[in-house]
Amino acid sequence: MSTAALTPDPSSFAAGFFLGLLVGEGHFGGDGKQPQVTLRMHVRHEPLLRWLLANIPAGKLYGPYNHGGRQYYQWIARGEGLKTVLVPLLDALPLAEIDPHTYERYRAMKERYRL
Repeated sequence: MSTAALTPDPSSFAAGFFLGLLVGEGHFGGDGKQPQVTLRMHVRHEPLLRWLLANIPAGKLYGPYNHGGRQYYQWIARGEGLKTVLVPLLDALPLAEIDPHTYERYRAMKERYRL
């Protein structure tokens, strides 16, 4: 199956909902060697994160973690999923117009890791 077949249509509900999650909860960074996009959410959001796995095939779900009295999961996109699914999707969405601050964090990650 081609990557294009896996990438959600930018005008779809899934793409719009995902964009909202990234604006509110997303982290754009990396480990110095490879970029990653992370959503860290309370364990009560497990159904939402499982939906995300099924609809945005770019990341993996890690956890649950119990740290400092907090219980959470992390959805992380890195590697090929980030490069072939997530970056093309985010580049097709109006992130810069909707939330310039989030767009700047995304743009800085792309620049830092030469995406």
